[in-house]
Amino acid sequence: MNPITRLKLSSVLFTVLWTGGMVWWSGAYDPANIIILSVCGAVAGYFWYRAMRWQFRLMGMLPRNGQ
Repeated sequence: MNPITRLKLSSVLFTVLWTGGMVWWSGAYDPANIIILSVCGAVAGYFWYRAMRWQFRLMGMLPRNGQ
């Protein structure tokens, strides 16, 4: 499996776990709260992916060229 693909899958897993944890922690299961936390989770997952990709490239674990 490609390292970039693993990183993308792990960012999706991070997003799902973060969103689920925030919904559970807030204790409010209103539709508006779930939608807001889902959007925030997607943003957090995207920024986590970008930060990890940048860090892994600095460490030499990902190729510098390409995607």
